[in-house]
Amino acid sequence: MQNFTEEIKYELTSVQLSDECCKRAALSAFIRTSGSVVSRNGKFGFEIVTENEGTAEYISDMLESSFGLHLTVSGAKFDVLSGRDKLTFECVGDDAQKLLVSLGIVSINSDGAYLNFGIDEKVIEKDCCKIAYIKGSFLGGGSCTLPDEDALSRTGYHFEIVFSNKVAASDFCELLCGFEILAKLVSRKDCAVVYVKSKEVISDILNVISAENCLEKLNKIVELKDKTNNENRVNNCSVSNIDKTVTASVKQVRAITVIAETIGLQSLDKLLFDVAEARLADTNASMQELAERLRISKSCINHRMRKIFELSESLGKD
Repeated sequence: MQNFTEEIKYELTSVQLSDECCKRAALSAFIRTSGSVVSRNGKFGFEIVTENEGTAEYISDMLESSFGLHLTVSGAKFDVLSGRDKLTFECVGDDAQKLLVSLGIVSINSDGAYLNFGIDEKVIEKDCCKIAYIKGSFLGGGSCTLPDEDALSRTGYHFEIVFSNKVAASDFCELLCGFEILAKLVSRKDCAVVYVKSKEVISDILNVISAENCLEKLNKIVELKDKTNNENRVNNCSVSNIDKTVTASVKQVRAITVIAETIGLQSLDKLLFDVAEARLADTNASMQELAERLRISKSCINHRMRKIFELSESLGKD
């Protein structure tokens, strides 16, 4: 059974990018988040690591059909956390180096080749390329978790994308700002993580990358959790009110008992006597219920009960 991260990646890889500029943006982001630049026998290239077979096939097809490059499997390692093999693919050579340059990851000058740590603005000039970059970033280093349907679950909403360096992650936050999406940035070991924990913001991101099926699922879970939380709040409020009623009743009965055992309830005037008698007759009733039975207002019965408390306290002191 797919988790929500896999569902998003499946939906993203189900739709092919049509424009070459968008493909470059997606590839640039994918390598930024799941890959690294390598050198083999004096030649530059890149390697990528993924445990998602659909994503690997999607990237491989894009490289082959649009750029004439082929990925080769260079390693496989079992990941204990996911229970899957993490496959490492690589592509090295002149054509791979040219692609890295066109993706804004490597630059070449008279001194040789060097890495660009930030996002090249030429790669994300158009809005469609910006969206493609977000898609590629999630395919490479993204994950998203939702609360379990179990009402007792403490799992919350969490969306994150891991970048290999803080410069690219910071640039990515600015890219998201262009879509009115505010994300946070934190360092984690040797990586930089862009994340959000708001269900509303996660919804906005899914909407931007056109993950409509996943957006619909998110909205259903949000609706269900909100309904459950509201019901819990109502129940907690009811329990709290019951507790307050019981506590108040115990105090009132204790005060009335003090009066009864000292000067007797018959010593009370009729107004206070009626309140005391009504309370002793039903120790579980709320003040509102007692007021209705005596056909007086709640403020009136509260006033009379305060008189009873004052008399009880004076008798107790004596």
